[in-house]
Amino acid sequence: MGMRLGVVALGFAALLGACASDSPPRRTAVAERVPASQPAPVAIRVASAAGNFLAGSHAQRTRDFAAAASYFSEALSADRANRRLQRNTFLAMVASGRLPEAVPLARAIVEQDRGAPVANLSLVAEDVVRGDFVAAGKRLETLPRRGMNTFTAPLLYAWTLAAQGNIDGAIETLQPLSEIAGFAALRELHVALINEYGSRPEAAEAAYRTAAANRLSLRIVRGYGSFLERAGRAADARALYEKFLSDQPESDALDVALERAQGRRAVEATPLVSDPRQGMAEVFFNLAGTLAQSRSTDQSLIYGRFALYLRPDFPIAQLLVGGVLESLDRTLEALALYEKVDRGSALSWNARLRHAAGLDSLGRSDEAIAMLRAMASERTDQDDVMVRLGDILRAKKRYAESVDTYSEGIRRIGKLEERHWAILYARGIAFERLKRWQDAEKDLLRALELRPDQPYVLNYLGYSWVDQGMHLKRAQEMIERAVQLRPDDGYIVDSLGWVMYRVGKYAAATEQLERAAALRPDDPTINDHLGDAYWRVGRINEARFQWRRALTLDPEKEAIPEIERKIREGLGSPRHADGRRT
Repeated sequence: MGMRLGVVALGFAALLGACASDSPPRRTAVAERVPASQPAPVAIRVASAAGNFLAGSHAQRTRDFAAAASYFSEALSADRANRRLQRNTFLAMVASGRLPEAVPLARAIVEQDRGAPVANLSLVAEDVVRGDFVAAGKRLETLPRRGMNTFTAPLLYAWTLAAQGNIDGAIETLQPLSEIAGFAALRELHVALINEYGSRPEAAEAAYRTAAANRLSLRIVRGYGSFLERAGRAADARALYEKFLSDQPESDALDVALERAQGRRAVEATPLVSDPRQGMAEVFFNLAGTLAQSRSTDQSLIYGRFALYLRPDFPIAQLLVGGVLESLDRTLEALALYEKVDRGSALSWNARLRHAAGLDSLGRSDEAIAMLRAMASERTDQDDVMVRLGDILRAKKRYAESVDTYSEGIRRIGKLEERHWAILYARGIAFERLKRWQDAEKDLLRALELRPDQPYVLNYLGYSWVDQGMHLKRAQEMIERAVQLRPDDGYIVDSLGWVMYRVGKYAAATEQLERAAALRPDDPTINDHLGDAYWRVGRINEARFQWRRALTLDPEKEAIPEIERKIREGLGSPRHADGRRT
């Protein structure tokens, strides 16, 4: 905050908790005592602004950008010349999707700093929304090529030239991107899209072909496949879709396109981009996706918001921004985006699945279950909805219902392939919880047939065998392989320690279980196991400490009496690390 507000900031730190609600008040309680007909004294206005600044800073740190924008706006009304506060308010507004309100602040920021990247992009987006591609181009032409604008500015500028009919100039503008590692495929995609827009099908196909050879990403496959379908080459489109799915068999993003290319769905293929405004939205979406993959979530959110500002009905961008919001624990905001996805979109089903998962994560599991049941009745050929529903029921310990749900999903799948190991694994867990071990073992073994080196299946089956005293040698080999594949997974390391414990290798078990407890310090079962191992090697006090700790970590109810008994009585005569009895 500036000097005026900074001097009172410490005095209002205690107000932070009161101010940081989901719906920030427009004035503090102190300010409300002043009659509306009289201006608030300067000290109170400054104090109110300081409280809003503190609350906004807290909201910004917790990535609640909507609240941050509201608090900072209130603070800014008391100190409009404060540059830091202008920038904070502006960025919070952009991140929360309030771009029209952010534009005046962007203008003020650019007046102070001609090269301000995000502020300039906001003004470019505003120009495009007004249909003024000339003004947008002039801004982009002079924007410094540094940071993300090394890629963003030329891609956007090319589209402003295309909007003015200068297709050759647009293509030439993109040439430098072909020399930047990792951006050649993106460059070729936009060369293809610009050529398509400029009615140059031969050049468009050549660029699509180069892009696909460089990197067969989902977006390139969608664009090229749609181009082929609209050119009457459904067989070529189908081959492209099938090639992508052979590399990524678990993806369901091309289901509609593949059915369309196979002649099983009577809908028209549409171009990835229909006009320059959509082309610029595509640029922002592409870069938002790249940033999300590199875990630059704040930047990804901002670029995603720009994409949606230029193209509000942009389903794949809505899903991307929703996913980023979920990663920032802003699930309610994500759900609002998922609800906006057009039901006619090929991505609507995926959005509804995400919506249900979001409801469940918020503790609204009954709503999620009802929503998924309705979806399962609506489309009786879809197996993914049964998997989601089964997972929620299993997490709620409704194991019998989850088994029935998974079984229906397996029936819908028909012939099981490698990618279907997960549903067998999930049903196997539910069977094991119902104490139907023969059924559980059958599913887990079948899952391993489909995916022999799947570490979670290796671990679960191996641990279950160890816990029952069965097939100990094979179980140890399986768990050791799982640890090789997932060396930092505390649960899998615990399984290895536990199999060593069960075969009497107490010193080795202690070493592994200590590592598991370091990886998963708050897991009750791991702490309980470590207590057992400590007892066996003669570390009596540490054993009881671990058992007591396990009781504080919310163990399964049926495990509590045995842990309490061990605290009282121990495990009989303990052994030293070399196996001698004490």
